[in-house]
Amino acid sequence: MYNLIEKERKLNVKKIVIVAIILIIAIIVFTELWISCIEKRREHRCLEELQILVQEAEKIKEEERIKAEAEARKLQQQKEERIAKTSQELSEDAKNNILHIYNNTGEKRVFLTFDDGPSKQVTPLILDLLKQENVPATFFILGVNAQYNPELIKREFEEGHYVANHGFSHRYSQVYSSPEATLDEYNRTEQIIRDAIGNQEYRSNLFRFPGGSLGGYYHTAKQNCKAWLLENGIVHLDWNSLSQDAAGSYTKEELLQNVIDTMGDNESVVILMHDASDKILTYEMLSDLINYLRESGYSFKNIYDII
Repeated sequence: MYNLIEKERKLNVKKIVIVAIILIIAIIVFTELWISCIEKRREHRCLEELQILVQEAEKIKEEERIKAEAEARKLQQQKEERIAKTSQELSEDAKNNILHIYNNTGEKRVFLTFDDGPSKQVTPLILDLLKQENVPATFFILGVNAQYNPELIKREFEEGHYVANHGFSHRYSQVYSSPEATLDEYNRTEQIIRDAIGNQEYRSNLFRFPGGSLGGYYHTAKQNCKAWLLENGIVHLDWNSLSQDAAGSYTKEELLQNVIDTMGDNESVVILMHDASDKILTYEMLSDLINYLRESGYSFKNIYDII
């Protein structure tokens, strides 16, 4: 009887062990299945999130593509408008707008103008800053410098600046020897501009007299040249404010103060500066000048805006 009881106990222990082992295996299998299920759910969520991110990225990319295409169309349209405006003689209204540019119009506006360039040392820096600040300007090209830097003239035009004419030599005795000589200087530089831009129909129709159109030893000669140019459809432009960067100012603070002092309370301001190779101070002052003009309520214009 004792042996029978002992055998039953051993049998029960084995059963318990077997059941325990089965339970442990079941728990392990269930746990693995549960973990697997969680991993699959996590992978599914990750996949869904990844798909959402991909869709958002594609949406942003498409929006940027549409925006870039729209901007490209806008730039192309603006370029075509610039080409149209400079492929014909100025209208009488356009001539009057230039000749009376200094008159108050009820709008505070400023025209940044640069003479004697382009130069590899200064012009690219000025162009970079103008592009960064989204500010248009007018460049009066000097032929003797322009012939060595056609790529900079092209860049000025492509970036929306007005490319005008400052003659070829800047030698007063040569430029003002006769009205025909002045026109010859203009035409020589105009051809350099056309070649650089790649448009033989280009006509700037705008001349800045070296030294300005008034005063000095050649005053009378300038007036004769002025009339001759106008007969040929060419108007001139001087300035009513200047940095005096060609007259011995030695710091950017001096240049800025010269502009402020000479512009006074004029509503329509044409500022004379230079972008020749030795005018690095002009570039260093330009950012401060742009900030000052903005804070003073001026909007930036170039000649395209008035022709």
